[in-house]
Amino acid sequence: MCGIAGLLSKHEDLSENIKVLSEMSKTLTKRGPDENGIFIDHNIALIHRRLVVIDKENGKQPMICGIHGEKYVIVYNGELYNTEELRDDLKAKGYQFKGHSDTEVVLKTYIEYGAECAKKLNGIFAFAVYEMYNKKVFLCRDKVGVKPLFYSEFKDGLVFGSEIKAILKSGKVKPVIDEEGLYEIFFLGPARTPGNGIFKNINELLPGEYATYCDGKLKKTRYFKLEAKEHTDSPEQTVEKVRCLLTDAIEKQLRSDVPLCFFLSGGLDSSIIVQTASNFYKRNGMDNAVTYSVEYRDNMKYFEKSLFQPSSDVEYIKMMIESANTLHNEVILDNADLAEALYPSVEARDLPGYVDVDSSLLLFCREIKKNYTVALSGECADELFGGYPWYHNHDILFEDNFPWSRSQDIRRSILTDGVLPKGEEYVREKYLETVNGTDKLNTDSKVTGRMREMFMLNYYWFMQCLLERKDRCSMYNGLEVRVPFCDYRIVEYAYNMPWEIKAYNGREKGIVRKAFEGILPDDIVWRKKSPYPKTHNPVYMKICSDKVKEILKKKTALTELLSTEGINNIIQNPEGISSPWYGQLMKAPQILAYIIELDYWFDKYKVDIE
Repeated sequence: MCGIAGLLSKHEDLSENIKVLSEMSKTLTKRGPDENGIFIDHNIALIHRRLVVIDKENGKQPMICGIHGEKYVIVYNGELYNTEELRDDLKAKGYQFKGHSDTEVVLKTYIEYGAECAKKLNGIFAFAVYEMYNKKVFLCRDKVGVKPLFYSEFKDGLVFGSEIKAILKSGKVKPVIDEEGLYEIFFLGPARTPGNGIFKNINELLPGEYATYCDGKLKKTRYFKLEAKEHTDSPEQTVEKVRCLLTDAIEKQLRSDVPLCFFLSGGLDSSIIVQTASNFYKRNGMDNAVTYSVEYRDNMKYFEKSLFQPSSDVEYIKMMIESANTLHNEVILDNADLAEALYPSVEARDLPGYVDVDSSLLLFCREIKKNYTVALSGECADELFGGYPWYHNHDILFEDNFPWSRSQDIRRSILTDGVLPKGEEYVREKYLETVNGTDKLNTDSKVTGRMREMFMLNYYWFMQCLLERKDRCSMYNGLEVRVPFCDYRIVEYAYNMPWEIKAYNGREKGIVRKAFEGILPDDIVWRKKSPYPKTHNPVYMKICSDKVKEILKKKTALTELLSTEGINNIIQNPEGISSPWYGQLMKAPQILAYIIELDYWFDKYKVDIE
């Protein structure tokens, strides 16, 4: 994985602006700590920061390829999982290869197929290709949106990057937010509308979207969207296909020229990945898989069972260590460190985010990076296979709103009276955009149609928020984390799977459980879903409360928006929150942490409100 950026300016000679380009490059150092490079062709510059994973010598970027008298240049961030198939296809067409990097395969696939190459790529990626002969730039983001690609148009030019900080450093865009940006932060955050970069004039390519920029014009095209199709497989065939698709996706993602390890929570999803990898290693005479889990200091003293967190992970992790015969490492996080890491978490996202859900992952990845460069994780199974309670509670299912943020009351309570009066209306508009854009079949029942809508809501909102978290917090530490459940083939198959099959035996992710019955220990297969581990220690609440009290003493653009009374009510009555801020992991301590991140973001990024 890497970081990419680019600057196109019609009337500038960028060779005379190396300082700005270098500063843009430096912002992406954490994404690509191993190598860096800049390509300049008069008024076009491509920037690359590399994290070496495959083919150290022959995968250097920016990569230039000359063919038929024309030259092409690529900067690429990601991993391609059908590299060998595409390479064989291209060899049959007469292409030759210097090494075995996927970068070279992506570039030559583009040379051969043009924009249609996007449909042929199976992987997680964002890249730019520059055609020197006609001054055209092609930008592309993977089908599911695992890898980021932000951009901003300005007079006579375009700037893009893996992260917002690179765009801001170009000097072409100011750190300004308008009313829409405030609605995003206060009424949708930590999620954001697909394609919205929060800062004014900064956008992001959508999942499954590419763009061309030529003669000062940007043209975007959706090359991948979820389409409703009839599911023709029997329940038995569906079980088999789910098992085959997941196994294939996991095994394809084990390829690496550097050490690779696995996240293990003791839940179904990470256990499937670890067990499948362990079986693959055993068949091929390889070393034992190495796993990592995360816990918080003294957490068991304060753990209480709930609907969302019915059991502790510890006993299940031990079960999987034994089943998969892994070499296991446990990372213990301190609550004070967790709170302090809220600040670099903002820098990782360039935005206020998922607070300690982010900061814990950031600290976790920091420890893993001491020994490993690549890891596999079980994200996104819940969104695709109905893992959350809101899929199964029909009262919530048919409520006409985002299920993880069903009421805006708690968000409204932290704002000064009269501020952002259309917040609820803004949320409603974004919700309806997603629901109304859901592709359905005329034969869909009421439940099937609503399940498709719920899939889209989770896919484009909840899942994207988690993918953003995973990318930024891992890459902030120079750690590449792969997510096999995000293979687009799995996404397509899951979207069209009838609910009665998907929820096999009436269970969340029932079809996945059935598919791996007999492969995993039964206690893991049928364990009730447990979310990403969070701290239950009251010391964390105390730390966050004290920090917020200090923030409220200041007079800033942010505090003018905030209601001291409403926030103090959260501090004094943390159990009185009746509606979630954003899902089950954001309660009173996390709401306070969000305010801490907002304060830091406004200050660090020198954000102006327009």
